[in-house]
Amino acid sequence: MKMFQTHKMTVSVDEHSSHLEQFQAFYQQLDDEGKTIEKLPRELIDDYQLKAVNATLAHVWKNNAYYRSMMEEKGFTTPELASLDQLASVPMLQKDVIRGDKEKILSVDPKEIGQVHLTSGTSGKPIYTAYTLADQYVYDLLPKYLELFKEKDDDVAAVALPYEFALPGLGFQRLFQFAFGTAILSLGKGGYMAPVDKSLELMKEYQATVLATTPSYAALLAEESEKYGIKIGEDIPMKKIWLTGEGCSATFRERLEKWWGCEVSFFYGSTECGVIGVECSQHNGYHIMEGHVKVEIIEPETGGVMPYGRTGEIVVTTLLREGMPMVRYKTGDLGALQKSRCSCGLVMDVLQLRGRMEHMLHIDGEAYSPFMIEHFLMELPEVGLWYHFLLDQGSLTIEAEKFRTDLSDDELAAKIKKHMADRIGITCDVVIRDDIPRTFGKAQRVFM
Repeated sequence: MKMFQTHKMTVSVDEHSSHLEQFQAFYQQLDDEGKTIEKLPRELIDDYQLKAVNATLAHVWKNNAYYRSMMEEKGFTTPELASLDQLASVPMLQKDVIRGDKEKILSVDPKEIGQVHLTSGTSGKPIYTAYTLADQYVYDLLPKYLELFKEKDDDVAAVALPYEFALPGLGFQRLFQFAFGTAILSLGKGGYMAPVDKSLELMKEYQATVLATTPSYAALLAEESEKYGIKIGEDIPMKKIWLTGEGCSATFRERLEKWWGCEVSFFYGSTECGVIGVECSQHNGYHIMEGHVKVEIIEPETGGVMPYGRTGEIVVTTLLREGMPMVRYKTGDLGALQKSRCSCGLVMDVLQLRGRMEHMLHIDGEAYSPFMIEHFLMELPEVGLWYHFLLDQGSLTIEAEKFRTDLSDDELAAKIKKHMADRIGITCDVVIRDDIPRTFGKAQRVFM
């Protein structure tokens, strides 16, 4: 049967022309044939990505002095690759180069900018990302992923993500509204105009079926619903939760699924690059959104591209951007790519996300991802979803809360210590608290 999904709303940009217009015909043909990029033969995806990469390189070569000078230094005389393998010869974009500089990689006339987002700048000056209106309302919506996104026009989506500065809140709102015709509840994340009780009441009043939020805020909403007498699953008939903005382990996700009584899936993206990867219902990793991005894994020290199955730094090239294309952008995230053998049938490569490079925990001379340690901690049902990892000169202390258990503090602390030693070989101290602070921002779990 032909799969077809219309865009509930479409936008045309007056007097606009772009290097990306050629891809409108490509995606229109897929629509006409009832296909999506999710299940195209690998050679067709590679052909599309090569054309999109070359179109992007030609665009920045013509319109951005920094990108052009970097490519010329590497010996480029024309901005064209003969194969995707040659992408490794293109210079990589470092965060520090663009941090605090709103024009370094701007590739359109400033009057073409339709919206600006920026990172929080918690690790330095912010990174500015400028979008044209066509970036946001035309090209970002071209690729369709009907197998991954099941939302439709009778859903009600609550977007509990930041609307200030960063991309996530408005990004999900555009996706749900324009692609699916879904009604939006723009909750934000607990700010002055969006207290938790009002957010829960709004979700109840409008019978929200979809929630896009962070792992920690999904836990906070579930926790607070009990205080306000709102029954999740009855008063709020949630069908799907999309988690983004923070990483978390599979066991944390599974705990949220039990609490909310619905499927919970990960959505991996960034303000700089937009969507990068999305989990399918099999939950075996993130399918790369190969209509939007080309992803590589590099060895962080040498910059060499790593083969499938090897863990390294994630490097992203955006394919459908006018304003500020990201060309081989070093994300600082760690991951490994695999060829898709997923039972869902999608052919797009699968990414196993390992966390951020600077967040790795060095314990007794070994490096551990916080997600890995969280995974084993969350295996204990008596442990709540709020915790801290305190690292001091290679020694780990876990601060944890109890969750629906009659165990004493000492009993739970002993159980956690034994479990972590048995399951992962880590010796740690454990402190049981009942006052770990809740946060409306990005949850800080690790303290060094």
